[in-house]
Amino acid sequence: MNNLITLHKGAAAVALSDPWELVDSLEGDAAASGSGRDSAYRILPLSDWRQLSEVATELTEVTAKGSEAAEPLGVLLHPDDDPAELAPWIDRIALIALEFPSFRDGRAYTQAFVLRSRLGFSGELRAIGDVLRDQLVAMRHCGFSSFAVREDRSAEDALKALAGFDLIYARSVACPEPLFRRRLGAEAPGASGPERA
Repeated sequence: MNNLITLHKGAAAVALSDPWELVDSLEGDAAASGSGRDSAYRILPLSDWRQLSEVATELTEVTAKGSEAAEPLGVLLHPDDDPAELAPWIDRIALIALEFPSFRDGRAYTQAFVLRSRLGFSGELRAIGDVLRDQLVAMRHCGFSSFAVREDRSAEDALKALAGFDLIYARSVACPEPLFRRRLGAEAPGASGPERA
């Protein structure tokens, strides 16, 4: 994917290359593979990924035994998809892409929060679709770790949004405690406050 911003240890940067390829369907991918297309890490829609989930589990077990490497598979969740369907495989998925069909559609924020906080997903969580500069800070606080910025926008320009003001008052995936608790925790124990008469 072009125009990709990634987070690594809290620092954001424009990715120079990306091995992941978004695949529309298994049938289309099979046709492309037969035409000599280079093998890439594939991101499959949930409906197609479900068909391969048993195979993916077997490949993961084979890889754990060290006999051969499994081909990496990522999952694309559309706004109507339930992230809980991935619970049995959540520790084996390298990448989950969440779709923003429009900047006005915020269901992927909820999906990201559920994946990180309730299901414990620790892999790459990628925002795709109508991803704009103004959304990046909120996306990061919901748990996204990479952002495929819309093709007609500049990733370098969007990167500036992650370097700006980032203080939020409520709790989030990035800051699990609300601001007042963070401030109370920052106060030194035994520090004397203002004296009262």
